[in-house]
Amino acid sequence: MTPAEVARLFRVSVTTVTKWARSGLLPSVRTLGGHRRFERRDVLEHLERTHGPGAAGEEPETP
Repeated sequence: MTPAEVARLFRVSVTTVTKWARSGLLPSVRTLGGHRRFERRDVLEHLERTHGPGAAGEEPETP
């Protein structure tokens, strides 16, 4: 996912997403051109950590 896509999902600025990546809060990889990309799995995990179970549009697990 691009930083803009992640920012839209979290309703934050692209700058905030970049800060998360720099701090290690949200893992990212760099393209050959130097642009950041985020794995969808990592983004959804971060969404659930910060906004609770089900925030990613999935049902919470039942014990």
